[in-house]
Amino acid sequence: MQQENFWQDRKKSEQIINECNELKNQLQSVIDLKNEINDNIETCELLKLEPSETWYKKIEDNLPKINQQIEDITIKILLNGPHDRFDAIMEIHSGAGGTEACDWASMLDRMYERWCLRHNFKTEVVDVLLGEEAGIKSKTILIHGLYAYGYLKSEKGVHRLVRLSPFDSGNRRHTSFASINITPYIKDEEIDIVINPNDVRIDVYRSSGKGGQGVNTTDSAVRITHIPTSIVVTCQNERSQIQNKETAFNILKNKLYLIELEKKKEDLKKLKGENSDINFGSQIRSYVMHPYSLVKDHRTNEEVTDVLKVLDGDIDIFINSYLKKGE
Repeated sequence: MQQENFWQDRKKSEQIINECNELKNQLQSVIDLKNEINDNIETCELLKLEPSETWYKKIEDNLPKINQQIEDITIKILLNGPHDRFDAIMEIHSGAGGTEACDWASMLDRMYERWCLRHNFKTEVVDVLLGEEAGIKSKTILIHGLYAYGYLKSEKGVHRLVRLSPFDSGNRRHTSFASINITPYIKDEEIDIVINPNDVRIDVYRSSGKGGQGVNTTDSAVRITHIPTSIVVTCQNERSQIQNKETAFNILKNKLYLIELEKKKEDLKKLKGENSDINFGSQIRSYVMHPYSLVKDHRTNEEVTDVLKVLDGDIDIFINSYLKKGE
């Protein structure tokens, strides 16, 4: 940061500043914890010399705060994967079930939006396909923030909802499914992936966004199909076709890069003689609103009875349990 040419690349400079600030915050959190513990030790020493209900109460009141500080530092230490510090690409897809599933997908969308607000992460909608009556069929979101992928990688999988349907005139119980896919958003210059122009088909179409001057008047939305893998990426959040194309290509590169990483992992497992058991479609969490209230993560067995609180973005307990258990 002290170099003369530091501000020549403003985007890179801002990334370095954010990283520096995060390191300062981590260091400060350890210093604060150390000071809190030392203060309590000193108070304990005073209690030995002169018992006091006030000092005892002070130590007792400080314990929850110290435990929370230790918890926060522990989680940060666990975020040590090669891509944990990166932004995240979140894809939400409704399952079978028509309007019910589309509404469930929109509920999950709101849950993650609320979680991002709690953590000061910025969200950017890349593409959205609305349901015919309500909710969303699919949505792609870029989530910007340090450790966004590290936290949200725990959410990858199928999410199941059980509730009395607001769309059923008979008020019967329905089960809905939606899948969440999370991939790290790796900057273009960091990915060693070359896409053969002959391997892609690029289609342009009119954006389906709502309202606004210039929206729905030009063919600015872009759909890229990678023929060898059948991966399809769409982007329509920008007015410029060029910008949408650039974003879509970068997301495609991320997906192809992760495919290569998974291949290397599989080859390594075969060399070690391990059985592969990667099931991206497995149900990871159930949200039951009827006949009882419970959210349960099937990987960690973490349970919360306040479903509405979870759906309002309070999912840190599940994320932290997943990180502690390890992938």
